[in-house]
Amino acid sequence: MRSLLSIRKVGIVGFGEVGGIFAGDFSKQGLAVRVFDILLASGNHRPRMLAKARTCRVQVADTLADCLLDAQLVISAVTSDSCLDVAKPVGKLLHRGQIFLDINSVSPRTKRQAARYIEPSGAGFVEAAVMAAVPGARLQVPILLGGRHAVLTAKLLRGVGMNARALSGEIGVASAVKMCRSIIVKGLEALAVECLFAARSYGAEEPVLESLAASYRGMGWQAHLPDYLISRVAEHGWRRAAEMREVARALADVGIEPTMARATARRQEQLVCAMAARGWPLLAGKAFSWRSLADAIRAPNGSKNRARVVRSSKSQTKAHSRAAPRS
Repeated sequence: MRSLLSIRKVGIVGFGEVGGIFAGDFSKQGLAVRVFDILLASGNHRPRMLAKARTCRVQVADTLADCLLDAQLVISAVTSDSCLDVAKPVGKLLHRGQIFLDINSVSPRTKRQAARYIEPSGAGFVEAAVMAAVPGARLQVPILLGGRHAVLTAKLLRGVGMNARALSGEIGVASAVKMCRSIIVKGLEALAVECLFAARSYGAEEPVLESLAASYRGMGWQAHLPDYLISRVAEHGWRRAAEMREVARALADVGIEPTMARATARRQEQLVCAMAARGWPLLAGKAFSWRSLADAIRAPNGSKNRARVVRSSKSQTKAHSRAAPRS
């Protein structure tokens, strides 16, 4: 790996939001990019993903092996619960001189297990913790790296426009930063949903927001913040719930009862279940309104729908997991 002076060929496993953004931005810089996603095998999803690949100007690989072929950098950008499902087969396909960058939001223990699948191949395993939302910052999103190849990989990633910093030579430290941060970030989103939906039901949201704005000045409680926080759950609740279950594992591994992490996962998942039951889609290009969503969910017959959601939440979670990998 030390002979690798620059990155020109990239393979990305998981062509969802993050994988798509990275793929498109790498392509704009002239890098050769191949992408693979299990959804390419789905007749319902394949046309949309092929169109996305054309927009990003990247090659689509129909097999995992084709995606990794000749790639100097391989990025795993899938759902948290698919991290090891990707690392295990990838480890049998990589070879010495390649870098495997795992950017998935998982616990330190899961990252270390992923490394055990990759390292026998001779490829360099590097854990990555993405420390902000990717859609805004894109390649410049702050990323912390860990592992014995972290310093070299940080230099190579900065060479292709990424904002990467080596944090530790030990695998698990960067992931721990991400997991602990998520308790606050995803927890605040879940609190916003619970607080404001209840306040809306009582007709009390304006005084509540006014009080929050007075107590936490400058955060935007009477401006953009509520819509932003709740939109993140509405758009990515399944993925965020899976991440919070990883957070719960990380806490349990160090003897801390993951009370808030588990509750956050449930609240994130409950909102997207309720949206599915109501048939309330997020429309691209349409401004998000948390008030409209709250009203739709508590509309007449909501109690019947709520019962159906509770009964079906486990099956919907399994279906979402089968749809992985994606970002």
